[in-house]
Amino acid sequence: MLTHTELKKGTQFILDGEPFEILESQLMKMAQRRPVMQCKIKNLLNGSVQERNFQQGDIFNEADLEKKNIKFLYLNKGQCFFCEEKDPSKRFSFTEQQIGKIAKFLKPNSVVSGIVFNEKIINVISPIKVQLRVKEAPPGIKGDRAQGGTKAVILESGAEIQAPLFIEEGDILEINTELGEYVKRAND
Repeated sequence: MLTHTELKKGTQFILDGEPFEILESQLMKMAQRRPVMQCKIKNLLNGSVQERNFQQGDIFNEADLEKKNIKFLYLNKGQCFFCEEKDPSKRFSFTEQQIGKIAKFLKPNSVVSGIVFNEKIINVISPIKVQLRVKEAPPGIKGDRAQGGTKAVILESGAEIQAPLFIEEGDILEINTELGEYVKRAND
C-alpha cells in the first residue's frame, strides 16, 4: 500500500482499476490546510496524461507490472506494430499517443521492453539512449553561429533533432529518448 507522500516520480500504482505512473510530483503546504501532493500522472493503458491532487489519507495499491522483451516491427499511419521477441506470429500494435515521444526513436527490428499488466502487454519502455544513423544533414555553414552551432538533422527512424554542425550524413548518433536530444557521435 502506498500513501500520498510515497507518490514520487516513476512510482507505478493502481487508480480506479487502471495502472498509472507518476511523471512529476510536488508536496504543497498551504496555510492552515492539510498538505496536498500535486502530481502529473500518465495512464499506462491509453497514454493520457493528467494532473491530479492527492490528499492526506489517500491509499493506493502498487501496480504489479512485469517487463517482457518485444520487437518493434514498423510504424504505419500513427500505429506502431510489435511482436513477441521469440514468436513473430503474435503481433499487436499501439498508437503513437499511447507510446509517447519514444515512438519516433524506434527503428525496425529493435528490441524494447513491454509492460505486462494482467497478462496483457499494455505499453512500451524504450532504452534511455539509442543509436541511430543520420539520414539527412544539411551542410554546416562556418559563419552560422547565431543558433549556438546546431542544425536540424533527420535520423533513420524519421525523427528530426538538433545536432552540432560537424555531424554529417551517415554518422551514427547516440540520442537520449527521454529528452529527444543529441548526446554524442557514436564510434562505428
